[in-house]
Amino acid sequence: MTETQAATGFIFNGERILSIAQAIIIFISGFAVARLAGAYIGRYAGDRFGLHEATLLRRWAKYLIIVLFTLSALHQLGFDLSVLLGAAGILSVAIGFASQTSASNLISGLFLVGERPFSVGDTISIEQFTGEVLSIDLLSVKLRTFDNLYVRIPNETLIKSPVTTLTRFPNRRIDITVGVAYGEDIDKVQRALMNVAANNPQCLADPRPAFLLDGFGDSAINISFLVWTKWTRREEFNDLKTTLHKDILKAFHEAGITIPFPHRTLLAEGGKPFAVRIAGGE
Repeated sequence: MTETQAATGFIFNGERILSIAQAIIIFISGFAVARLAGAYIGRYAGDRFGLHEATLLRRWAKYLIIVLFTLSALHQLGFDLSVLLGAAGILSVAIGFASQTSASNLISGLFLVGERPFSVGDTISIEQFTGEVLSIDLLSVKLRTFDNLYVRIPNETLIKSPVTTLTRFPNRRIDITVGVAYGEDIDKVQRALMNVAANNPQCLADPRPAFLLDGFGDSAINISFLVWTKWTRREEFNDLKTTLHKDILKAFHEAGITIPFPHRTLLAEGGKPFAVRIAGGE
């Protein structure tokens, strides 16, 4: 043994070099196997489960295989795995006490996987955030909002808060509120609105559009017009809302139906009333 070998505590003989080479090969092979196994499990699970379940299974399989191959490589180098596992156990307990929030998010993530309230690609709304689900991970869910912002929401928040999945069902309803003058023929107004829906191919006949009288406002009879459509993309949904408002305005002009301005009646000092029309609101 040379002085350098005695100082470092390692003897780089042929057997030692062979062990290091084998450990490197095992370590590299672990990454290759993990990648292949993850791809296979992703395809297999994707055909039988949802996209986010397949993603989680693929990630867990990759991490497990990498850990196993890493332990095998360390064993090949002569490390005592029982000591490493004992140290890992102590470390995991310490980390567990220090990261109770992460543990809560982890458990909440498992509940999300089991309950499946939404999937990757769905549009959800939670608290002040609305956007497309990019990924469902063990600790958080990532969203892309409609103004192209990246939002990370902890799983614990999703479990504790009401979540609205906007794309859960294929049909969506568009609610339009309009006011007409008190002197208008309500039956004529109803026919005009129904014709607008009938002439738009994106409006569904089943469920049929609904015409509701909401009440009597200060200057108009308030009407709700409810139209159903197939959900495809948010942009198309918003385009249809705009188109329906334009078509209703055009139909009212053609039928001579008045959408009134707000009116107020004021009393002069002598007691004689005179009307004041407030254009564009109060």
